[in-house]
Formats: sequence, C-alpha cells, structure tokens
Amino acid sequence: MKRSFLLPLLLLAAVCGVARAEKADSTKPTNIEADQMVYDDVRQVKTFTGNVVLTRGTLLIKAGRVVLTTDQYGYEYAVLYAAQGSLASFRQKRDGGPDLWIEGQAERIEYSEQTEISKLFQRAHIQRMDGKRVTDEVNGEFISYDSRAEFYSVNNTSSGESKPGAGRITAVIQPKTPPAQPPQQTAPAQPGKGQ
Repeated sequence: MKRSFLLPLLLLAAVCGVARAEKADSTKPTNIEADQMVYDDVRQVKTFTGNVVLTRGTLLIKAGRVVLTTDQYGYEYAVLYAAQGSLASFRQKRDGGPDLWIEGQAERIEYSEQTEISKLFQRAHIQRMDGKRVTDEVNGEFISYDSRAEFYSVNNTSSGESKPGAGRITAVIQPKTPPAQPPQQTAPAQPGKGQ
C-alpha cells in the first residue's frame, strides 16, 4: 500500500532516532486552500499558487506554490516552493507520544512518494519537538531523507554535495532524558544493634 504524499517530509524524523508521522493522517482527506489552482488532466499535474495551505490530519503545509504530479502508476511527486522572501514549511505530529512534532522549512522541498525520499533545498531546517521544546534540529543548504532506509544527509551546498569553504551545516542534539528511576529504599534500622 502506498504512503500518503508528503508524509515522509516528516522525514528527518531521524535527526536522532526514528520518528514516524502520525499514522492516522494517511486516512484523512487532503484539504488545500490557495489563490489559484491549475489542473492539467492529461499530464496529471495540479498546481496551486498564492498562499497555499495544505492540511491532512495533523499535517500542515504552507508554501507560495505547490506542484503535485501523478505518474502512470498513481505515485505522486510534490514540489513546494517558498513565496518570495519566505520559506515553504511543514509541521506534523509524530507517533510515539502525546505531543511529539516535526517541523521543517526550506526555499524548495521535493518529495517522491514512490522512492519515499524527501529533499529540502536552500536554507533548509528541520526540528523535532516535544510540545514546544525543541529536542533536535539540523540546518544546511541541502537535506535529504530516505524514509525507507531511515537515512539522512545534510550538505553545505544545494547541489547535494559538500564542498570545502561552501559553508557549514549545524546540528543541535539535546541530551535525552534518562528514564525515571524508582526511588531507592533504605533498609529499616535493626533494633538492638549497637545499643
């Protein structure tokens, strides 16, 4: 069964471990608001422009333009473009806890439903959150995430390769909170000893 388009944008869920997009989102309808829609039925291309807001369950996407292409097998390829002076962004709840989220933004975000690979280009940023607390984040000019292999890479150029002198990537990985330990019990005093 195919995954929903854009769910693996929730990608870099692997910034420091595996995080899955909320499974229930794949059964929800997709709602899209925009200033304009152009649908080319022959080429199977849907283009939404102007303050595009896409919601599907807990998934929220905002972009200046979104282009959805469906191939002959029914797989979708999505490209999100930022509005001038802004960034395209997504936010989605992750499975694994009551208030776990992943957020990302870039000038352009591409996702292939068939390969389940997401690519974020230029000023790319991903962060995982527990409520409002950022737990992990990564920045670079290019971020690629393969959700099948749970593998990601961050590079300092938008071509997808790192080059000396082209800039630096950054990652902030917060310490994990160790599991709560049960309180230690002290042995009761033995009567008659030392008296």
